[in-house]
Amino acid sequence: MTPGLVISAPASGTGKTTLTLGLLAAMRAQRLDVQPFKCGPDYIDPAFHRAAAGQASFNLDAWAMTPAQIAGLADRAADIVVAEGSMGLFDGVASKGETGTGASADIAALMGWPVVLVIDASGQAQTAAAVAQGLARFRKGVTVAGVVLNKVASPRHEALVRQGFEGIGVPVLGVLPRSAGIELPSRHLGLVQAEETGGLARLLSEAGRIVAEHCDLAAILACAKASPPDASPCRPVPPPGSRIALARDAAFSFVYPHLMEGWRAAGATILPFSPLADEAPDPSADCCWLPGGYPELHAGQLAGNGTFLDGIRRFAQTRPVHGECGGYMTLGAGIVDAEGKRHEMLGLLGLATSFAKRKMHLGYRRAELIAPLPGHRAGSALRGHEFHYASILSQPDAPLARVFDPNGDAVPETGSLCEMPGGGRVTGTFFHLIAEASA
Repeated sequence: MTPGLVISAPASGTGKTTLTLGLLAAMRAQRLDVQPFKCGPDYIDPAFHRAAAGQASFNLDAWAMTPAQIAGLADRAADIVVAEGSMGLFDGVASKGETGTGASADIAALMGWPVVLVIDASGQAQTAAAVAQGLARFRKGVTVAGVVLNKVASPRHEALVRQGFEGIGVPVLGVLPRSAGIELPSRHLGLVQAEETGGLARLLSEAGRIVAEHCDLAAILACAKASPPDASPCRPVPPPGSRIALARDAAFSFVYPHLMEGWRAAGATILPFSPLADEAPDPSADCCWLPGGYPELHAGQLAGNGTFLDGIRRFAQTRPVHGECGGYMTLGAGIVDAEGKRHEMLGLLGLATSFAKRKMHLGYRRAELIAPLPGHRAGSALRGHEFHYASILSQPDAPLARVFDPNGDAVPETGSLCEMPGGGRVTGTFFHLIAEASA
């Protein structure tokens, strides 16, 4: 198994993405084959990882995936693995899922990957060492290999912070000055997507230069290790069809790479099409999948794209169509944008949603299917993640599933089902599928 590291921190906003992208770019510049991963459910960071590392980044999720699934996805030939954590190192949900609570520490412990902490040193000095020492001692089986100090104001500030680390057994592997951070543009659901970021190659090159200049790359590489569990082969999430028409553009881009890899490994052919370019699904496809994304930012354009709208409507009469989150909203009757203007959508489902009054819906979801979903029979249990700001105005169709949060409490976003007269079936969920549940 390839040796690896987890890049984590005490909390969000400390600079994990900055360091991860810089490390990926710096290692690639040294002609290392580096395999990126993201701990937890996230679509945005892996796209930036891919741009920096030159190969796809995969999500490893301890709440939704079994140990065998995680180990199977992580088993890739490379010189080194770099896995970016989410939130704080030990942050997860209250109830354990397939492997753990969804914390980055679960992945580090399972795979035997040491942790490099990013410590935001602004507003503190020696206390930074106390934070690092506490994290290093908090849980057996999680090894903190060292820290990279971020947002250090001056040589004097650096000297004071380093003084705190003397003798605690947690080495300082790098010091990033306050002026060294890279800025990625943001929007209401997080970072702007990698493909929309102007000057991305220049930004990544600069991040690599800064990390190479201010961090001990050799020492960081020497920290990498692996001791994964012995895991039997696991079955990937089955494909929704043998020929899958997949919406793919700036409005519909949230598809987990491990799902598409699993679909292809099972023999499925993926046929991408662009709703924004007014394209219809390939008529040879036997199912259509509309991923999540940002349809509300393009609702006016989508509402006017007749070839796309008519093509999906015809397709749905005889074959299954499924939408996740933004794709689900697009299958509905209409979307009210942030300015309060309603845009008519496909109307295959009665769902109507609004962004005029933002309300966050966030968390892991376990769904027990009442009716079949493409690739999954009725009665199957699925694990996924919901993250959107849309409010439901109406949801009149039959529910697709019984949906629960990690504590087992039912949530009202049950998804929708509509049987079409010609034998087609239209389904949608607010959660993004990650994996099937093991039990």
